[in-house]
Amino acid sequence: MEQFKTLEDLREYIKDIGAFYARPTTKGEHPTLYEGKDGGEYVSGIRKRDYLFSVCGKWVLPSNSMGLSFSGHWQHLKQIYRLKSTRNGGKPVDVYWVIEAAELPPGLKIVLDPNDKKKRHYFLIVTEQMRVEQLVRKLQWVADRMSKIKNAQVAL
Repeated sequence: MEQFKTLEDLREYIKDIGAFYARPTTKGEHPTLYEGKDGGEYVSGIRKRDYLFSVCGKWVLPSNSMGLSFSGHWQHLKQIYRLKSTRNGGKPVDVYWVIEAAELPPGLKIVLDPNDKKKRHYFLIVTEQMRVEQLVRKLQWVADRMSKIKNAQVAL
């Protein structure tokens, strides 16, 4: 385990191990699921607008332009962090992140948002049709392997 004295030290270290993907969440929230939310905009903790669902709502379909949002650049992360901070009523925000080399479960892939010309926004997409319950398990698996920066305002 290596100790970093400044954010710049961490940035240099990350450059050596590859790209990173980060996701800010309100302190205490799950990094990949909206736990406790079902019905309306959510299906089993998955926000409907994040993924392409079948008409019956029991399947998640592949799409290269829909998925869970991640930042792949410090500037984009700062913008999303500020947005999250202002919308959550002053609660602390944690940042969960994973490096590019991290192994993802079969059927999931991180891809660049096709509408992002600056190449800073990424999606965790579904690459094969799967049941909603399968996607929930896979998103939990991803979350278990993410690192967390608590109260990230100091770093950002």
